Amino acid sequence: MPINLPFGKKKAAKRREPSVALQEPGGDRPISVNLDENERFIRETFRNCSDLVVRRVILQGGTEMLIAFLDGMVEAKALDDNLLNPLIYEQLPPDAQQIGELIRKRAVAITTLKSIGTFGKVVEGILSASAILLVGGMAEGLLADVKGFQTRSVEEPMTEAAVRGPRDGFTESVRINTTLLRRRIRSSRLKFEPVTVGELTRTDCLIAYIEGLAPDSLITEVRNRLSRIKVDSILESQYIEELIEDNPYSPFPQIQDTERPDIVAGSLLEGKVAILVDNTPFALIMPFTFWSGLQAREDYYDRFLYSGFIRIVRFVFFLLSLLLPSLYVALTTFHPKLLPTALLLSIAAARENVPFPALIEALMMELVFEALREAGIRMPRAVGSAVNIVGALVIGQSAVQAGIVSAPMVIVVAATGIANFLIPRHAMGTSVRLIRFALLILAGFLGLYGIAIGVIALSIHLVNLQSFGVPYLSPVAPIAHGDSTDIILRAPRRLLNRRNS
Repeated sequence: MPINLPFGKKKAAKRREPSVALQEPGGDRPISVNLDENERFIRETFRNCSDLVVRRVILQGGTEMLIAFLDGMVEAKALDDNLLNPLIYEQLPPDAQQIGELIRKRAVAITTLKSIGTFGKVVEGILSASAILLVGGMAEGLLADVKGFQTRSVEEPMTEAAVRGPRDGFTESVRINTTLLRRRIRSSRLKFEPVTVGELTRTDCLIAYIEGLAPDSLITEVRNRLSRIKVDSILESQYIEELIEDNPYSPFPQIQDTERPDIVAGSLLEGKVAILVDNTPFALIMPFTFWSGLQAREDYYDRFLYSGFIRIVRFVFFLLSLLLPSLYVALTTFHPKLLPTALLLSIAAARENVPFPALIEALMMELVFEALREAGIRMPRAVGSAVNIVGALVIGQSAVQAGIVSAPMVIVVAATGIANFLIPRHAMGTSVRLIRFALLILAGFLGLYGIAIGVIALSIHLVNLQSFGVPYLSPVAPIAHGDSTDIILRAPRRLLNRRNS
């Protein structure tokens, strides 16, 4: 049975209205029986559009028909072989209504062919990569689905590479993405509800869920939040993510993004809801919890003993990534007596000629590390890795030899960067990097007391944070004893036989 989630009273923030009137021409205006009037409307609507193709065809019996489509959006061979040739050479009746009925039933070899009655549907159909058929004397049109634009082939995502598991990934075509999910979940209970978002882009989105597993309250909430989006454009799924998340000012992600069909399929089988967005390979999954951000897909493809060990390592390095620079600054600046004498002497000797305090030194190195990371991403792929390696070696070694920074600080920053790479979710790793700077400043002014204040404030924020009505730290806070088999350690597969509440 579906479980009703405890949605709070907090509503999504009021969205900015589009800056201009963005309704497409036509609206509910009915299609005319006069073919010249229909052609004038189409040409006026798509004026200055060099990719518009409008062609008139004389059918058998003398009836005239108009075909309109956008060049490059339809498959020319399918249009010629399955639509134009049968209509030109078929013995059609002279009556327009009979022609339309014959076309729908048997005259063309196109699977998707539906009737439309307004100019608004004509414009929408042309923009949706369909061909419009208008027969003279008939007050309705026919919409033929002959899409033929280029799409990227299915390949392994570069952002979520792994040793074991499926190698396919989502593409920019939402229909290919639904196929990848259908191959994994062969059930009629897998639903894809269509939604159009963006007043200008008219981006196709699909709400994916398994009927009976996903709570009705969650599905309704996703529908409502999508319907409240009033923006000009949706070019990537992150636009939607930022507009529907519970707390847009939180540094932590509240919606999971992924390129992998197996991750989406696994989440749907857990009762979650996904959003597939056309023109982007990144799907959105909700709700999303803190623990999901530290779990990798290979945790479920390896033996449970190894998965548990790797998860423990991952959690330890998550804490190191968050706290290591702050602890170093606090201990060396305010609490040196807490360090062993030999280690304290070694650090003091290394910092003897450094002209900056530990806080400035740490901030400088963290900023340089962030710059190297960003440069490696933005540079061409062939030289990006070289920039990271050479930049780290040259800058680090030169800075130490020049006495600008100390060797222990370089080690701390490098260890922190490596620890951050162990976080499997990019958005979660980015959150840790942001919070690290705040904790570093607190440690530089207040020492361990500042770190304690920052950790307490962070804990309060996490406890109060929600993702679509689900507490961010669940099932730890609040505690759900039956749902603790897949948090830090993954139980053996035979014990994972019940769904989380």
